[in-house]
Amino acid sequence: MDAEALKSEALSAIEAASTADELDGLRVRFLGRKSELKQALRGVRDRESGMALNAARESIEEAIEARQTTLQQAELSRALSEGAVDVTLPGDRVKRGRLHPITQIRREVEDIFVGLGYEVVDGDEVETVEYIFDKLNMPEGHVTRSPLHTYYLNGDIVLRTETSASQVRMMESKPPPVYIVSLGRVYRRDTPEPKRYPIFHQVEGLAVDKGITLADLKGTLQLLLRRLFGDERDVRIRTSFFPFTEPSVEADVQCFICNGKGCRVCEYEGWIEVGGAGMVDPNVFVAVGYDPDEVSGFAFGWGLERIFMLRHGLPDIRMLWQDDIRLLEQF
Repeated sequence: MDAEALKSEALSAIEAASTADELDGLRVRFLGRKSELKQALRGVRDRESGMALNAARESIEEAIEARQTTLQQAELSRALSEGAVDVTLPGDRVKRGRLHPITQIRREVEDIFVGLGYEVVDGDEVETVEYIFDKLNMPEGHVTRSPLHTYYLNGDIVLRTETSASQVRMMESKPPPVYIVSLGRVYRRDTPEPKRYPIFHQVEGLAVDKGITLADLKGTLQLLLRRLFGDERDVRIRTSFFPFTEPSVEADVQCFICNGKGCRVCEYEGWIEVGGAGMVDPNVFVAVGYDPDEVSGFAFGWGLERIFMLRHGLPDIRMLWQDDIRLLEQF
């Protein structure tokens, strides 16, 4: 065969190739196992013919590699040209995350009390019986101590049922006056229902100083209720009983579903409890080393989920734990 003629034909075809696929087809045509050149190399019988055919093969291989590089550079240039970004155009809006509704309520309550001069403190979710019950004047047979009410982890170690333990620790660590709020997650063995859930968030306040009276507590609670629910929602403060306060009261807000007429959510009472409060029992002061003859104080504890339900008309507390984006996006 004529090696020069084959080389000339191959080089011309390679130079004219405009795509990678076309070039690959030429590689198979001129250098493949069944190509004319490969067949000729297998049948060569003299040195001169072998040298001529090998020289033609090398030239074809070099031409293919060179053309491949050229095509790749051209493709890169085209992609860069067509994919150019105009940095002066407005960018796509990126969706931002939001704070969970309970976090929003928590921060709002914190801001209210910081504005009143209170200190925000935090505590551990795992507590001892001593700090969650004994030093809060809970009698031995109180229902709160029962494993049917409280999650016991190991002996005297429990998941806190309220954030009051952080208040006790704060009073032990410093002399009065004390003005603090403690917020966080608490745990109780409750059956899930529209107004209750085994895990919820609580805000507890404590004020200890000379001359604090029940009137100070009432004024503070009324201020908090008005800030959270507005002036148009009816509220009431009624007497109650808690082991760690004496006297004790509870704050209620008019039901947002029935407007006081009675329904399933308010258990047909027309009012929904926000939380308990009262004047700190002298036994609690004695337990932390304060003199109850020198100081007095008040304390309260409210659920953040309950506050959210009342503010926004949420009929079931369990909806806050379902991570339903349709609900969360509204806030």
